[in-house]
Amino acid sequence: MSARPTAQKHEKPARPPIAGELFLSALAAHGVDYFFCNPGTDFPPVVEAFTRAQKTNRPVPQPVLVTHENLAVAMAHGAYLMNGRPQAVMVHVNVGTANTINNLANLSRDRAPFLLAAGRTPITESGQFGGRMRQIHWGQEMFDQAGMVRELVKWDYELRVPGQVGDVVSRALEVAMTSPRGPVYLALPREPLSAELDGPIEPVQPRAVAASPYPDPASIEKLARWIADAENPVLITAAAGREPHAVELLAKFAERWAVPVVSFNTRYLNLPSTHPMHQGFDPGALLAEADVAILLECEVPWFPIDHTPRAGCKFAHMGEDPAFVRYPIRSFPSDLTITASARNAIAALDAALAKAAPDAGRISARFQRLSEQSNARRSKAGQAAAAQSDKITVPYASKCVGDAVGLDAVIFNEYPLSLEHCPREKPGTYFGSSTAGGLGWGLGAALGAKLAAPEKLVVATLGDGTYMFTNPTVSHWVAERYKLPVLTIIFNNSRYGAVRRATLSMFQDGAAGEDDGRFLADLDPSPPYDEFVKAQGGFGARVERPQDLPEVLARARDAVVKEKRQALVNVITPY
Repeated sequence: MSARPTAQKHEKPARPPIAGELFLSALAAHGVDYFFCNPGTDFPPVVEAFTRAQKTNRPVPQPVLVTHENLAVAMAHGAYLMNGRPQAVMVHVNVGTANTINNLANLSRDRAPFLLAAGRTPITESGQFGGRMRQIHWGQEMFDQAGMVRELVKWDYELRVPGQVGDVVSRALEVAMTSPRGPVYLALPREPLSAELDGPIEPVQPRAVAASPYPDPASIEKLARWIADAENPVLITAAAGREPHAVELLAKFAERWAVPVVSFNTRYLNLPSTHPMHQGFDPGALLAEADVAILLECEVPWFPIDHTPRAGCKFAHMGEDPAFVRYPIRSFPSDLTITASARNAIAALDAALAKAAPDAGRISARFQRLSEQSNARRSKAGQAAAAQSDKITVPYASKCVGDAVGLDAVIFNEYPLSLEHCPREKPGTYFGSSTAGGLGWGLGAALGAKLAAPEKLVVATLGDGTYMFTNPTVSHWVAERYKLPVLTIIFNNSRYGAVRRATLSMFQDGAAGEDDGRFLADLDPSPPYDEFVKAQGGFGARVERPQDLPEVLARARDAVVKEKRQALVNVITPY
């Protein structure tokens, strides 16, 4: 009896790599951790590339499905703020791009580097792999898709040749990370992204990025002489704390030379709250007396309609883009303009002042006076936060938040939290809204931060109007899907506070003032926000009485920290 013939084992031929694989590999090579995405019919080559990477263990960013583009952009920002590396977002052609613009404006003004990629409707109508096959492939084509975002990005490009994608990613992130940093935009048509490469995927070598700018020595020496001769210098900043190490340098500089610091329209922790030279958040009083004003990373150092600088005051603007050249009109006076990162500017100015040797007695006297002012301001703020009322006030709610979350928590504040009543001491523990003012940033940024720093307690403080803009259903779904327990605290006044305040500032005595400015600002009836988070398995609570707030915030914090559940506290603040 003859033996049976051995069965032949047929192995599948190796698949040639496609451009989509090189795209993801290039992102990983540049340190991109996360690929936030909301996919559409342009994503098949991306799906194929990720699936192949799972089989081969090729390094690629972690894909994060986010079912609204505005949230995806905010999450990319939060992740960057935690680890300092650029992130990537990819959305569906022109319609997805349109949904990013709100938060893209925020990130543009805050100089956040990330790659915003979008598919482009297929170019070819027949005869090409990846060509058009659905009705939308005609309807979604634009003459200039990138034109929607060109004013908000540093660079834009459309992929044309499959093998070029590695160089395109390198160029995109080189531009994004070069000072001043910012977002870039890349359109990816289906045909070249899904096309086979001529050879294997070669390693992508990131290009060196230039160091942050250093100030002109002569200009620094001139400013040092001004400060040395000044009786009442003042430093106003909004974003010096964008560089965490700059906070420590600024603290030493301000204390050594008795220079008062005002954090105006603050978006970062620029100086510890208890620092003796921290003079609060309104520049008016100090600006009226100042003979030298140092405006460090501060696009709006005062409101001309409210504040009047002292006659003869000398103004020095310092920052990576001290003239804010992308702001169409900005007319603050400048006697000296210095291009430098906050860290480099402060270090150089400190050294130059040491050489200028200002009068020690004058510095000592000024330090004593300013320290007393700082102590008095904090004492007054503490009294306001502790004031008894039958309703929850913003100062009281802000103090309770600070007490509940502690000094190590990372807070993303979209408007309502008062730093005057919620002290922060450590760099990188506070981030505020961009000057662009696009709503729906805070909770998404908090989720992205939690993704990049899971060991941290991350908190989002929001107004009720801003919470609506976060796409709550999407936000809480993402938090549950990716196990991102953050603590959300809503300061709920059932209105658009900014709209009401703006109306009353102009028409307090007009017809609109008779209604307390509530027309088009009224958000009643207020939805049960605390129930939204419960639908996704989170902790939710509503608080109306001041005496209940500390205990509820503590329970919500414990739900996040100990139970690893997302939590939301709906705080009724009828201000």
